[in-house]
Amino acid sequence: MPIQSKNPATEEVVKTFEEISEAELEAKLAKAHSAFVEWKTTTFAEREALVRKLGLYLREHAEELAVLAAIEMGKTMLNGIAEVEKCALTCDYYADNAENILAHEIFKTTASEAYAQFDPLGVVLAVMPWNFPFWQVFRFAAPALMAGNVGILKHASNVPQCAEAIERAFIECGFPDGAFQNLLLSASRVESVIRDPRIAAVTLTGSEKAGSDVARIAGEEIKKTVLELGGSDPYIILADADIALAAETAALARIQNNAGQSCVAAKRFIVHESVAEEFTKLFVKQFEALVVGDPLAPETHVGPLANEQGLREVMRQVDESVAKGATIACGGKRVGERGYFYEPTILTGVKKGMPVYDEEVFGPVAPVITFSNEDEAITIANDTPYGLGAAIFTADIAKAKKLITRIDAGNVFVNTMVRSDPRTPFGGIKKSGFGRELSHYGIKEFVNIKNVLIK
Repeated sequence: MPIQSKNPATEEVVKTFEEISEAELEAKLAKAHSAFVEWKTTTFAEREALVRKLGLYLREHAEELAVLAAIEMGKTMLNGIAEVEKCALTCDYYADNAENILAHEIFKTTASEAYAQFDPLGVVLAVMPWNFPFWQVFRFAAPALMAGNVGILKHASNVPQCAEAIERAFIECGFPDGAFQNLLLSASRVESVIRDPRIAAVTLTGSEKAGSDVARIAGEEIKKTVLELGGSDPYIILADADIALAAETAALARIQNNAGQSCVAAKRFIVHESVAEEFTKLFVKQFEALVVGDPLAPETHVGPLANEQGLREVMRQVDESVAKGATIACGGKRVGERGYFYEPTILTGVKKGMPVYDEEVFGPVAPVITFSNEDEAITIANDTPYGLGAAIFTADIAKAKKLITRIDAGNVFVNTMVRSDPRTPFGGIKKSGFGRELSHYGIKEFVNIKNVLIK
C-alpha cells in the first residue's frame, strides 16, 4: 500500500513511497539487533560524541527540516525551526548528563558493596505522531541511545519525508549501521513488529485508541511501554490573575505551533465569572490578530490542519456545540475551499454536554467556561478522562500551590503555558498515558535497573 506525503495547504500529493516488504522488514530488525549487541558495549564518551554531533547537525539543517514539516503536516516555518532547535537542545542535554544520571546508585547495606546498575534493554520501537514530527522522535531517541539502546521508528504515515530525514541524520552523523532505522509501514503491520522477540520495548505518542492497542499487544508480550496520549488541558484563570498575561498566554497555548493540534495544548479555559468578560475580550483580540495561511510564508501564525478528517472533526465539534447553546465569539468557519484551514475560534457559554467541553478538540478552537468558586473550577478541570497538563493563573502563589495538589495531571504550570523541557519530566495520568519522558526519569524508562550485591 503506497504511503503518501500530501501537502495539507494545497491538498496536493508531494511524494509517494512504497511500504517495505516483509523481507526488508526482517533485514532491518536483524540489523537493529546486531547493532545493539555492539552499541551497548560502547562507552558514554563514544555515545556522547555522536549525540553531540547529532545536535550540531540538526541546527545546521533546521531550515530544510522545517520545510519538510511545513509541506507534510502544515507547521509554520518559525515553529518548525524552533522544534528542530529544541531537538538539538535535547541531544545536548543527554550528551552532557547521561553518564552522571546512569552512574551506579549506591545503597548502604551489610554487604561489601550494593548498588543499582542501569543497563540498556535493547531495540526500542517508537510509534510516533505527525504533529511534532521531529521533537517526538528525538525526545525518545536521544536518551534511549545514550543509555545504550538502539531505535526503530514507525512514524505517522503522512510524514514519510520527515521520517526519512531523521534516519538520514543518524547515518550522516556516523552512528553505527542499524543504530537508528525508519520503517515505512502501514499501521496494520505494527503489531507484528511489537511481537517480534528482538523488540525489547515500545514507546508511543498518539491517540488513546492507538495507545490502548499498543499497550495491549506489548502487555501480551510482557514488554515495557511508555505512552503519551491525548489531553484536554484546563487553564484556570482566577479573579486575581493578570488578565492580559492570561489572555496572551492562552492564545499561544491554544494554538501552540500546530493550529491547535497538540496533546498538551490548552484545550479548556476555565475563567472566574468576575473576569470572564475582560478575559474573553482580550482573548478574542489575540485570536483575531493571528494570520492564517501558507505555512511556508514568514508572516503566517496558523497553518492548515493536517488532513481533511481532522478539519471535518473540528467543524463537527464546533457546529454541534453551537447547536447546543454555545456562542461564537470569533471564527467558527473553514478558510477557503482548498487546503484544510480553519479560523481560530473562541466559543463562550460552553457547558457540559457540548463536544468542545466533553471531547479533546484537535484544532484552533478555544471553549471558555466560567466558574464562581475554586471548588467548582477544580471540578471542571478534573471533569475529563485525560490528565496531561494544566495551568493556573493567579497572583497568589501559595493558593496556586494548594490547588496544584487537587488537579489530576502530569504537568501543572503557574502563570505560564505548559510545555516540555529536556531538563524536567513530561507525561500524563488517566487516559493521557503512563511513564515519563525527558529528564533523568525519561532516560531510566528503557533500562534494566539491575540490583548488584557483593559480599
